Amino acid sequence: MGKVTGFKEYSRKISDKRSVEERIKDYKEINLTLPGDEVKIQGARCMDCGTPFCNWGCPLGNLIPEFNHMVYKGLWEKAYKRLSLTNPFPEFTGRICPAPCEGSCTLGVNRDPVTIEQIEYTIIEKAYEEGWVKPEPPKVRTGKKVAVIGSGPSGLATAVRLNFFGHTVTVYEKDDEVGGLLRYGIPDFKLEKRFVDRRVTILKEEGIKFVTNCEIGKDINAKELLKDYDAVVLAGGCAIPRDLKVEGRELKGVHFAMEFLKQQNKKNSGKTFEEEEISAKDKVVIVIGGGDTGSDCIGTARRQGAKEVYQYEIMPKPPLERDETMPWPEYPRTLKTSTSHEEGCIREWLVNTKKIVGHKGTVRALHGVRVLWDKDSSGRMVMKEVEGSEFVQQADLILIAMGFTNPKKEGMLEQLGVKLDERGNVETDENYMTSIKGIFAAGDMRTGQSLVVRALNEGLRTAEAVDKYLMK
Repeated sequence: MGKVTGFKEYSRKISDKRSVEERIKDYKEINLTLPGDEVKIQGARCMDCGTPFCNWGCPLGNLIPEFNHMVYKGLWEKAYKRLSLTNPFPEFTGRICPAPCEGSCTLGVNRDPVTIEQIEYTIIEKAYEEGWVKPEPPKVRTGKKVAVIGSGPSGLATAVRLNFFGHTVTVYEKDDEVGGLLRYGIPDFKLEKRFVDRRVTILKEEGIKFVTNCEIGKDINAKELLKDYDAVVLAGGCAIPRDLKVEGRELKGVHFAMEFLKQQNKKNSGKTFEEEEISAKDKVVIVIGGGDTGSDCIGTARRQGAKEVYQYEIMPKPPLERDETMPWPEYPRTLKTSTSHEEGCIREWLVNTKKIVGHKGTVRALHGVRVLWDKDSSGRMVMKEVEGSEFVQQADLILIAMGFTNPKKEGMLEQLGVKLDERGNVETDENYMTSIKGIFAAGDMRTGQSLVVRALNEGLRTAEAVDKYLMK
């Protein structure tokens, strides 16, 4: 694949980014476009490695060496068709996927891996530019109707595959526009919403119906769907954020990360909201949580004009390179520095929040302590506070970005009465069917919080299971 000696002749290269000084003044995408000729050279670096572990590392099973080779040869339309066989939305994964495929790239054993995500991004954008991405409605309809609850990544993937099979699909979304996490969770500087709109327009033209501003379990009784549809797919995501249960949590100025991010995405779209505005302008901001959502809060706070931004993570600082706990081709859980981190923040690890204090009901400071992790007698990792390491950090705004625990039980899940697992997620069998016949679950609602690319895979697999159920 690629050029036999390409990996020795060419170095890894990714697109440049807009300067920090420029990009923090707006919410437009950060990455600049890498010229097509440069991308072809990157495709040439793909080795004829025999066993393409990148396929194994990709949750979608993308045929990566094949489209890399086609790009190197300049066969862009063929590359697009090959990519589209496995990935319904390359314009999303090409922008926001952490690229587990690159972590499994054989070249990455002792060199820099192939720029797979960059190549994927370039293929799909060229496909749109050339007009290769067109609505492809099914030629025959089965007469079966399916309701998909939730229009996030897993819901959209489920809908597009079921529609491809010829079933009539209606997607219900509680928010005012389609996209779920893609619309209101991910900042515009990582994924401008015009790219979501572009794909949704195609899905509508292919025959998928969308009903927005409709929360199943509130606006419509969930059991009513069973009368109108031959199957129902629950793809509402993992909506309950993990809370910080400390003294002072109730103070004004302490918010969940998604409250903060959703407001800004609405403002970027020129929309209004009823709740009080959460602003980081001229404030000292603390982000609790070291994951991607915390990083998104940092970038958003910087654009709003925060005075200082701190990010606290309770776990140890990851190593810079692979160690014995993450052997190739496992995904390298090494230190990640996001574009938001580049824009300015103070990152600290091994910090636990003890309490939050305020004045007249408004947050003023965070009391923290340094911690260490060690194994107890049973081999389980336990956290211990470092004696004398307590500290106080001024704070005008605290954003809790500690992940999500489980789907919302009230409303839809309670009305349907589906069985939940020990973590509170919707339990399914090997065919993605819940405890109630004809009701299926996909994505984070079934597995718990995960990656967008895994949610897409979940949607596609669930759609296949639904099709087998409907067509016997």
